[in-house]
Amino acid sequence: MSNLGTKKRNLSQEDLFNFSELFKLMKPRVMSLVIFTCAVGLLTAPIGISTKDAIIGILLVSIGAGAAGALNMWYESDLDALMTRTCLRPIPTGKVNRNQALIFGITLSFISVIALDFFSNRLSASLLLFTILFYVFVYTIWLKRKTPQNIVIGGAAGALPPVIGWTIATNSLSLEPLTFFLIIFFWTPSHFWALSLYKSDDYKKAKIPMLPLTDGIESTKINIFVYSLLMVPVIIFPFIINFVGLTFLIPSLILTFYYNYLCYELFKTKKNKFDAKKAKSIFGYSILYLFLVFVLFLIDKIV
Repeated sequence: MSNLGTKKRNLSQEDLFNFSELFKLMKPRVMSLVIFTCAVGLLTAPIGISTKDAIIGILLVSIGAGAAGALNMWYESDLDALMTRTCLRPIPTGKVNRNQALIFGITLSFISVIALDFFSNRLSASLLLFTILFYVFVYTIWLKRKTPQNIVIGGAAGALPPVIGWTIATNSLSLEPLTFFLIIFFWTPSHFWALSLYKSDDYKKAKIPMLPLTDGIESTKINIFVYSLLMVPVIIFPFIINFVGLTFLIPSLILTFYYNYLCYELFKTKKNKFDAKKAKSIFGYSILYLFLVFVLFLIDKIV
């Protein structure tokens, strides 16, 4: 009996371990951003839905995002093994095999899309399906290993969750959710190119054509600064279409101007050189920046 009890305990611990590793395939940190931006899109929509429907909708969108993450790790496991930033992921460490990751990703994709169609609406489910397919086939399989514009074009997938949140509540598309999309879309390049500057050795080992490797450090610094400047009109746009008021506009512009300043400080460093601390500060601040901008959408809605 004691041996049987020990086996049951071991099995339970093993099951929990496997679940934990499968969960890591879903890129939990990315999922948290998806949950938050999707919730902002839903909560700022002009039509309210029940708390239960809102939670179900956001949960299913996050599962869809996790499915895309799992499929991304399945396809890129060979690259992940070469990079210090990703070598401890479940597949490179042997804790999950590629077939398990593939089945897991496909299963979650079907569940999330079909369930969102059932519990919310066809438009939201279609956008979620498009997001998963775009991230896996366009970004991961097609663009990632072929062009330094992978982040620019691929950023469209990460920009769609708040739009889906809006459609869960309204079952429609309009200019307002486009503002969410544009903010994340134009934010993405400077965010990831800052990372690629101080992680360029990783990308070089994996032969991923990130901008510092294909176009050089100077071009990367210029592009980071230019994309930070593009955030100014993008931040003003929701105010122009009367989606937000000054409660959003003034603090978000202050946050954006500081982002411009950080990117300019990196840009003006010695030609063909960069300050790793400044690149890291841009990467770190960019995460806080995006979070605060979306918080301001909620605050403006309340006010």
